[in-house]
Amino acid sequence: MAPRTDTPPADAATSAGGSASVRTRRIRQAAREVLGYEEFRPGQEAAMQSITAGRDTLAVLPSGAGKSAVYTIAGLLLDGPVLIVSPLIALQRDQVQRLQELGEDRVGRAAVLNSGLPAGDQQAVLDGLSDGTVRFCFLAPEQLAKPEVVEAIRTAGPALFVVDEAHCVSAWGHDFRPDYLRLGGVVQQLGHPPVLALTATAAPPVRTEIVERLEMADPQIVAAGFDRPEIRLEVEQHADARGKHTAVLDRVTALSEEGTGILYSATRKSTEEFADALTDRGLRARAYHAGLRKSDRQEVQRQFMDDELDVVVATTAFGMGIDKPETRFVVHAEPADSVDSYYQEIGRAGRDGKPATAVLVYRQEDLGIRHFFAAGAPGEEELQQVAGLVQAGAASGMDGVDVKELREETGRAATPLVRDLNLLEQAGAVVLDDDGTASPAPDAPAPGAAAAAARQLAEHHIRVDESRIEMMRGYAETTGCRRRYLLGYFGEQLEQPCGNCDTCSAGTAEAQPASGEERPFPVDGAVEHAEWGPGIVMRHEDDRVVVLFDTVGYKTLALQAVLDHDLLRDRASA
Repeated sequence: MAPRTDTPPADAATSAGGSASVRTRRIRQAAREVLGYEEFRPGQEAAMQSITAGRDTLAVLPSGAGKSAVYTIAGLLLDGPVLIVSPLIALQRDQVQRLQELGEDRVGRAAVLNSGLPAGDQQAVLDGLSDGTVRFCFLAPEQLAKPEVVEAIRTAGPALFVVDEAHCVSAWGHDFRPDYLRLGGVVQQLGHPPVLALTATAAPPVRTEIVERLEMADPQIVAAGFDRPEIRLEVEQHADARGKHTAVLDRVTALSEEGTGILYSATRKSTEEFADALTDRGLRARAYHAGLRKSDRQEVQRQFMDDELDVVVATTAFGMGIDKPETRFVVHAEPADSVDSYYQEIGRAGRDGKPATAVLVYRQEDLGIRHFFAAGAPGEEELQQVAGLVQAGAASGMDGVDVKELREETGRAATPLVRDLNLLEQAGAVVLDDDGTASPAPDAPAPGAAAAAARQLAEHHIRVDESRIEMMRGYAETTGCRRRYLLGYFGEQLEQPCGNCDTCSAGTAEAQPASGEERPFPVDGAVEHAEWGPGIVMRHEDDRVVVLFDTVGYKTLALQAVLDHDLLRDRASA
């Protein structure tokens, strides 16, 4: 059944209290008493209404729109514990801390369940779910690979199953996590409690895949506007590397006079170099990347939150779970790997609703870095070797093959080996446990067949990633309204230039055709290409149409050529 996007029916029954008017009253009262809310941000109340009415709900709310408030208030009005699947242990702890600050007497006990806890503490959390003393439980998806954990949760009778950062379930998403793939089956094992999927960035195809992967039943789709009009959008073009490097430093130095900000750069080495250069200019700057010790990363984050830094120079390792509403700018020294990522990263600025600035300092050659990161499908031989070793371990009676042992056996570095295991998991050949072991999946194909399927998946991901990079190029090089381009990527049309981007200021942005003027192949329309197969129309720009194809990702087509040569057909009328 197709997802619905209307409001819940007025007469929907709910365990939170009969009619919609009763739900509304209770939701607003709880939000006022627990969170101090006098009004809601866009989408919050609609999502709460849907969940408390017992509906599966996908809430696509912009960064800083208060997604955690949705499950906090809805969870308080439902009868039973709330499970929140969250991808990072650090993010889980932050969310638990926020609930604890509200007071256990007001929201109940919140706890985390992850592999970092001793076995006794993990059992205590499961016992707390069973006896009702734990109201909110945050856990990583890997925990749900354990049958005993799923059974304990099922016995506890969860009232709500929340999937945070839900775009991680989608192969079209920019942060795909194979361990999210098991969540739909887990929901069914738990008796299908209401599911709340939360994400800050989900283009229409991603939304469709989230619904399918999580096996959501007749879900309500709540999508607040993606527009962040308070953020000024700019792209600064440079032809040579030296001039671009200086321009990055100049822009960050100037913007730091407005307040604290973030400078994103693509490599660990470049974050260190930029941080040193900014420090030489008198700014309080620190680098942040995954190669730093955990204690150093935590210290940089603390300094940023406590206004002890002017700028954090970071790779994309810095961001998820970071919420500093008064961040005044985000500068990118290179293009992000996708428009999805870029939108989420610039969305960390201006969450207090005051003016902020997002600048991409752009040089065409920098896209080569992203193409390098996107390239490199593993060979079938190495995939077959890994699959064979996992199956051989099981045949010898092992519960699971330690990934460290696989590294020693294959001589492979950690990153490519984990990539191979992730691909094999997607291909249905292995199961990765959070204790660092790999086991054959039930009904796993033979190693050769598994390797072929995994290789095909890898090639598909590369094609999609390459197409995303080209969409990022389009954003950087458009002479039209940048906000219109950005919103159009997410399927939201802006008819008039925004007036708050560099192209609008330069006078090159033009108004869209009047809303009454029909276009061939409307946005969100299902189309078919003779060579590339089925796709979804994402946006129109001047005389071009952008289509997201299942097989090759995003393609920008000249509309007149499409019409002249009959390159696309409308699947709905076929």
